[in-house]
Amino acid sequence: MSKLPQTASSKANSNGESWFSSWFDTPYYHILYKDRDQKEAQLFMDNIIHYLNLPEEAKILDLACGKGRHSIYLNQMGFDVTGVDLSENSIAEAQQFANEKLHFVVHDMREKCNEKYDAILNLFTSFGYFENEEDNFKTLKAIHESLTEYGFAVIDFMNVHHVIDNLVPSELKTVEGIDFHIKRKVENGFILKEIDFEDQGQKYHFTEKVRALTLEDFQQMMDEAGIYLLDTFGDYKLKKFYKKESERLIMLFK
Repeated sequence: MSKLPQTASSKANSNGESWFSSWFDTPYYHILYKDRDQKEAQLFMDNIIHYLNLPEEAKILDLACGKGRHSIYLNQMGFDVTGVDLSENSIAEAQQFANEKLHFVVHDMREKCNEKYDAILNLFTSFGYFENEEDNFKTLKAIHESLTEYGFAVIDFMNVHHVIDNLVPSELKTVEGIDFHIKRKVENGFILKEIDFEDQGQKYHFTEKVRALTLEDFQQMMDEAGIYLLDTFGDYKLKKFYKKESERLIMLFK
Protein backbone atom coordinates (compact mmCIF):
# COMPACT_ATOMS: atom_id res chain seq x y z
CA MET A 1 0.00 0.00 0.00
CA SER A 2 1.32 3.44 -0.88
CA LYS A 3 2.18 5.62 2.07
CA LEU A 4 0.83 9.12 2.44
CA PRO A 5 2.54 11.95 4.28
CA GLN A 6 1.25 12.46 7.80
CA THR A 7 -0.10 15.88 6.90
CA ALA A 8 -1.92 14.72 3.77
CA SER A 9 -5.26 16.35 4.53
CA SER A 10 -3.92 19.59 5.97
CA LYS A 11 -1.52 19.99 3.04
CA ALA A 12 -4.38 19.51 0.63
CA ASN A 13 -6.37 22.27 2.35
CA SER A 14 -3.48 24.71 2.48
CA ASN A 15 -2.82 24.26 -1.22
CA GLY A 16 -6.43 25.09 -2.03
CA GLU A 17 -7.11 21.49 -3.02
CA SER A 18 -10.58 20.25 -2.14
CA TRP A 19 -11.17 17.55 0.47
CA PHE A 20 -12.41 15.08 -2.16
CA SER A 21 -9.27 15.52 -4.30
CA SER A 22 -7.09 14.19 -1.48
CA TRP A 23 -9.41 11.70 0.28
CA PHE A 24 -10.80 9.94 -2.83
CA ASP A 25 -7.29 9.46 -4.21
CA THR A 26 -6.07 7.54 -1.15
CA PRO A 27 -6.26 3.73 -0.81
CA TYR A 28 -7.89 4.26 2.59
CA TYR A 29 -11.10 5.64 1.06
CA HIS A 30 -11.59 2.37 -0.82
CA ILE A 31 -10.70 0.29 2.25
CA LEU A 32 -13.28 2.07 4.43
CA TYR A 33 -16.06 1.63 1.89
CA LYS A 34 -15.09 -1.79 0.50
CA ASP A 35 -18.24 -3.46 1.88
CA ARG A 36 -20.75 -1.29 0.03
CA ASP A 37 -23.67 -3.46 -1.05
CA GLN A 38 -23.03 -4.63 -4.62
CA LYS A 39 -26.38 -6.44 -4.90
CA GLU A 40 -28.22 -3.29 -3.86
CA ALA A 41 -26.25 -1.27 -6.43
CA GLN A 42 -27.09 -3.74 -9.20
CA LEU A 43 -30.76 -3.84 -8.19
CA PHE A 44 -30.85 -0.05 -8.55
CA MET A 45 -29.15 -0.21 -11.96
CA ASP A 46 -31.64 -2.86 -13.13
CA ASN A 47 -34.62 -0.82 -11.92
CA ILE A 48 -33.54 2.57 -13.25
CA ILE A 49 -32.49 1.20 -16.67
CA HIS A 50 -35.81 -0.63 -16.97
CA TYR A 51 -37.66 2.56 -15.97
CA LEU A 52 -35.76 4.70 -18.50
CA ASN A 53 -36.43 2.10 -21.23
CA LEU A 54 -33.16 2.97 -22.98
CA PRO A 55 -32.47 1.63 -26.49
CA GLU A 56 -29.81 -1.09 -26.77
CA GLU A 57 -27.33 1.26 -28.46
CA ALA A 58 -27.74 3.96 -25.78
CA LYS A 59 -24.66 5.84 -24.57
CA ILE A 60 -24.46 6.19 -20.80
CA LEU A 61 -22.24 8.47 -18.71
CA ASP A 62 -21.42 7.32 -15.17
CA LEU A 63 -20.55 10.66 -13.55
CA ALA A 64 -18.19 10.37 -10.57
CA CYS A 65 -17.68 6.66 -11.28
CA GLY A 66 -14.92 5.94 -8.75
CA LYS A 67 -13.30 2.63 -9.67
CA GLY A 68 -16.11 1.94 -12.12
CA ARG A 69 -18.24 -0.75 -10.47
CA HIS A 70 -21.50 0.68 -11.88
CA SER A 71 -19.94 1.42 -15.27
CA ILE A 72 -18.76 -2.20 -15.54
CA TYR A 73 -22.21 -3.56 -14.68
CA LEU A 74 -23.95 -1.22 -17.14
CA ASN A 75 -21.51 -2.29 -19.82
CA GLN A 76 -22.28 -5.95 -19.04
CA MET A 77 -25.92 -5.08 -19.73
CA GLY A 78 -24.80 -4.20 -23.26
CA PHE A 79 -24.57 -0.40 -23.15
CA ASP A 80 -21.80 1.87 -24.41
CA VAL A 81 -20.58 3.36 -21.13
CA THR A 82 -18.13 6.12 -20.21
CA GLY A 83 -17.10 6.40 -16.58
CA VAL A 84 -15.60 9.71 -15.47
CA ASP A 85 -14.10 10.80 -12.17
CA LEU A 86 -11.81 13.50 -10.82
CA SER A 87 -9.65 10.89 -9.07
CA GLU A 88 -6.75 9.91 -11.32
CA ASN A 89 -5.97 6.89 -9.14
CA SER A 90 -9.53 5.56 -9.40
CA ILE A 91 -9.63 6.01 -13.17
CA ALA A 92 -6.22 4.35 -13.54
CA GLU A 93 -7.52 1.33 -11.65
CA ALA A 94 -10.78 1.24 -13.62
CA GLN A 95 -8.87 1.25 -16.94
CA GLN A 96 -8.09 -2.46 -16.58
CA PHE A 97 -11.78 -3.17 -17.32
CA ALA A 98 -12.00 -0.90 -20.39
CA ASN A 99 -13.10 -2.31 -23.74
CA GLU A 100 -14.46 -0.93 -27.02
CA LYS A 101 -17.77 -0.07 -25.31
CA LEU A 102 -16.43 0.82 -21.87
CA HIS A 103 -14.23 3.88 -21.42
CA PHE A 104 -12.79 5.67 -18.39
CA VAL A 105 -11.70 9.31 -18.37
CA VAL A 106 -10.52 11.83 -15.75
CA HIS A 107 -13.11 14.61 -15.80
CA ASP A 108 -14.36 17.45 -13.57
CA MET A 109 -18.15 17.20 -13.22
CA ARG A 110 -18.45 21.00 -13.33
CA GLU A 111 -17.46 20.91 -17.01
CA LYS A 112 -19.77 19.69 -19.77
CA CYS A 113 -18.61 16.68 -21.77
CA ASN A 114 -17.39 16.71 -25.36
CA GLU A 115 -19.94 14.04 -26.26
CA LYS A 116 -23.70 13.84 -25.65
CA TYR A 117 -25.27 10.96 -23.76
CA ASP A 118 -28.66 9.26 -23.73
CA ALA A 119 -28.44 8.84 -19.96
CA ILE A 120 -26.23 10.43 -17.30
CA LEU A 121 -26.14 8.75 -13.89
CA ASN A 122 -24.71 10.42 -10.78
CA LEU A 123 -24.94 7.77 -8.10
CA PHE A 124 -24.60 7.17 -4.36
CA THR A 125 -24.38 10.79 -3.17
CA SER A 126 -21.65 11.96 -5.54
CA PHE A 127 -22.97 15.52 -5.61
CA GLY A 128 -22.77 18.55 -3.32
CA TYR A 129 -19.06 18.28 -2.51
CA PHE A 130 -18.18 21.84 -3.42
CA GLU A 131 -17.57 24.67 -0.98
CA ASN A 132 -19.01 27.18 -3.43
CA GLU A 133 -22.74 26.73 -4.09
CA GLU A 134 -22.25 28.06 -7.62
CA ASP A 135 -20.24 24.91 -8.42
CA ASN A 136 -23.27 22.72 -7.70
CA PHE A 137 -25.29 24.84 -10.12
CA LYS A 138 -22.48 24.53 -12.70
CA THR A 139 -22.55 20.76 -12.30
CA LEU A 140 -26.30 20.59 -12.92
CA LYS A 141 -25.94 22.77 -16.02
CA ALA A 142 -23.02 20.65 -17.28
CA ILE A 143 -25.13 17.48 -16.87
CA HIS A 144 -28.03 19.09 -18.73
CA GLU A 145 -25.80 20.31 -21.57
CA SER A 146 -24.22 16.85 -21.95
CA LEU A 147 -27.55 15.11 -22.65
CA THR A 148 -28.88 14.25 -26.08
CA GLU A 149 -32.18 15.82 -27.11
CA TYR A 150 -34.12 12.85 -25.72
CA GLY A 151 -31.70 11.99 -22.92
CA PHE A 152 -32.41 11.61 -19.21
CA ALA A 153 -30.27 12.28 -16.13
CA VAL A 154 -30.48 10.71 -12.69
CA ILE A 155 -29.02 12.07 -9.45
CA ASP A 156 -29.07 9.63 -6.55
CA PHE A 157 -28.59 11.74 -3.41
CA MET A 158 -29.11 11.19 0.30
CA ASN A 159 -32.42 12.31 1.79
CA VAL A 160 -31.02 15.03 4.02
CA HIS A 161 -34.05 15.03 6.37
CA HIS A 162 -33.69 11.30 7.04
CA VAL A 163 -29.89 11.52 7.43
CA ILE A 164 -30.04 14.36 9.96
CA ASP A 165 -32.85 12.71 11.95
CA ASN A 166 -30.83 9.47 12.16
CA LEU A 167 -27.30 10.89 12.42
CA VAL A 168 -24.91 8.69 14.42
CA PRO A 169 -22.53 11.18 16.12
CA SER A 170 -19.63 8.74 16.45
CA GLU A 171 -18.66 5.15 15.65
CA LEU A 172 -15.65 2.88 15.33
CA LYS A 173 -15.35 0.82 12.15
CA THR A 174 -12.52 -1.69 11.78
CA VAL A 175 -11.63 -2.72 8.22
CA GLU A 176 -8.53 -4.70 7.21
CA GLY A 177 -7.11 -4.21 10.69
CA ILE A 178 -7.45 -0.41 10.58
CA ASP A 179 -9.62 1.29 13.22
CA PHE A 180 -11.50 4.15 11.57
CA HIS A 181 -12.82 6.59 14.19
CA ILE A 182 -15.75 8.40 12.58
CA LYS A 183 -17.57 11.49 13.89
CA ARG A 184 -20.57 13.11 12.18
CA LYS A 185 -22.21 16.51 12.58
CA VAL A 186 -24.21 19.15 10.71
CA GLU A 187 -22.41 22.47 10.35
CA ASN A 188 -22.96 25.56 8.19
CA GLY A 189 -25.28 23.79 5.77
CA PHE A 190 -23.00 20.75 5.34
CA ILE A 191 -23.07 17.22 6.72
CA LEU A 192 -19.54 16.54 7.94
CA LYS A 193 -17.84 13.24 8.58
CA GLU A 194 -14.47 13.41 10.37
CA ILE A 195 -12.35 10.29 9.85
CA ASP A 196 -9.29 9.55 12.02
CA PHE A 197 -7.12 6.44 11.90
CA GLU A 198 -3.58 5.16 12.23
CA ASP A 199 -1.71 2.82 9.88
CA GLN A 200 1.90 1.64 9.99
CA GLY A 201 2.76 4.21 12.66
CA GLN A 202 1.27 7.13 10.73
CA LYS A 203 -1.76 9.11 11.88
CA TYR A 204 -4.30 10.31 9.33
CA HIS A 205 -7.22 12.71 9.38
CA PHE A 206 -9.72 13.29 6.56
CA THR A 207 -13.04 15.09 6.30
CA GLU A 208 -16.00 14.30 4.08
CA LYS A 209 -18.18 17.34 3.54
CA VAL A 210 -21.44 17.20 1.59
CA ARG A 211 -23.88 20.08 1.28
CA ALA A 212 -27.22 19.27 2.93
CA LEU A 213 -29.29 19.84 -0.21
CA THR A 214 -33.03 19.24 0.02
CA LEU A 215 -35.44 18.46 -2.81
CA GLU A 216 -36.47 22.13 -2.67
CA ASP A 217 -32.82 23.20 -3.12
CA PHE A 218 -32.47 20.98 -6.18
CA GLN A 219 -35.77 22.22 -7.61
CA GLN A 220 -34.66 25.83 -7.27
CA MET A 221 -31.35 25.15 -9.04
CA MET A 222 -33.09 23.16 -11.77
CA ASP A 223 -35.63 25.93 -12.34
CA GLU A 224 -32.81 28.46 -12.74
CA ALA A 225 -30.98 26.16 -15.17
CA GLY A 226 -34.06 25.40 -17.29
CA ILE A 227 -34.05 21.77 -16.22
CA TYR A 228 -37.27 19.73 -15.98
CA LEU A 229 -37.60 17.50 -12.91
CA LEU A 230 -39.67 14.58 -14.15
CA ASP A 231 -39.90 12.29 -11.13
CA THR A 232 -38.51 11.56 -7.67
CA PHE A 233 -38.00 8.23 -5.87
CA GLY A 234 -37.22 7.39 -2.25
CA ASP A 235 -35.23 4.16 -2.58
CA TYR A 236 -33.49 1.81 -5.02
CA LYS A 237 -36.74 -0.06 -5.70
CA LEU A 238 -38.03 3.27 -7.07
CA LYS A 239 -40.73 3.65 -4.44
CA LYS A 240 -42.31 7.06 -3.85
CA PHE A 241 -40.23 9.75 -2.12
CA TYR A 242 -41.36 10.71 1.37
CA LYS A 243 -39.62 13.64 3.01
CA LYS A 244 -39.28 12.09 6.47
CA GLU A 245 -39.18 8.35 5.78
CA SER A 246 -37.21 7.83 2.55
CA GLU A 247 -33.52 6.97 2.81
CA ARG A 248 -32.67 8.31 -0.65
CA LEU A 249 -33.62 11.25 -2.85
CA ILE A 250 -33.45 10.00 -6.44
CA MET A 251 -34.26 12.60 -9.10
CA LEU A 252 -34.98 11.99 -12.76
CA PHE A 253 -34.70 15.04 -15.00
CA LYS A 254 -34.01 16.30 -18.50
